[in-house]
Amino acid sequence: MGNDGGSIPDRRDLVKTKQKAEQADKANQTRARWFFCALSKRKLQEPIVSCALGKLYNKDSILEYLLDKSAYGDGETICGHIRSLKDVKQLTLSPNSSPKSESRANGDSSERSQFVCPFTMKEMNGAQPFVYIWTCGCAFSLAGYKTMADSPSGSPKGADDEVLDLCPQCQKKYSRKDDLITLNPSTEEEERLREAMDRRRLLEPPKKSKKRKNPPSQDEPPSKKRETDIAAGHQFNGSLEQGCC
Repeated sequence: MGNDGGSIPDRRDLVKTKQKAEQADKANQTRARWFFCALSKRKLQEPIVSCALGKLYNKDSILEYLLDKSAYGDGETICGHIRSLKDVKQLTLSPNSSPKSESRANGDSSERSQFVCPFTMKEMNGAQPFVYIWTCGCAFSLAGYKTMADSPSGSPKGADDEVLDLCPQCQKKYSRKDDLITLNPSTEEEERLREAMDRRRLLEPPKKSKKRKNPPSQDEPPSKKRETDIAAGHQFNGSLEQGCC
């Protein structure tokens, strides 16, 4: 390679290149999870819903999926656990009203999030954990939630005398144990949420099948059939008499 300006990259250069590629890939994955619908891959737009596993969806995409399970090729893989709209919660999100920063205005590739934590004003972009409460749908950063959430001794009690908390944003009752869900959780956290979801579903009462009225059986006892015929005859005679009058 003499005197032609070429050079052979050493191992350190190759490692740095690989690390940069991995960082870029991770950034793209994070952006996809926080800015785009997990099902349709379209940009997130309100109304936005989340499931028991903390994934983010456009509500209209979920409706399309429930009406036609084949509407999205990988729909069953992504949200096969969603059986109806009862399995998702519409989120109450705080809009990002702050102006774009100078760096972003000058062409920085980072994207400004539509939503922020109502307590810390941190953007909901994957830089820090966000959670939501299943009973009300209010969403905030985990740090903001921990700052605002209290468990006063006078909190209302739920089943099994569990002390219920009040949502720090809307004051609706919820269980910190069962109703606090991490948005876009890690693989380990998602597995924990899935196990909790499966346990709750095992406790659901079985669906009642709709009873269908059976047609009169040909094997009805003679006395039963005779009573039916007599009643029908009375009704017929009564209608004739009314017609004659």
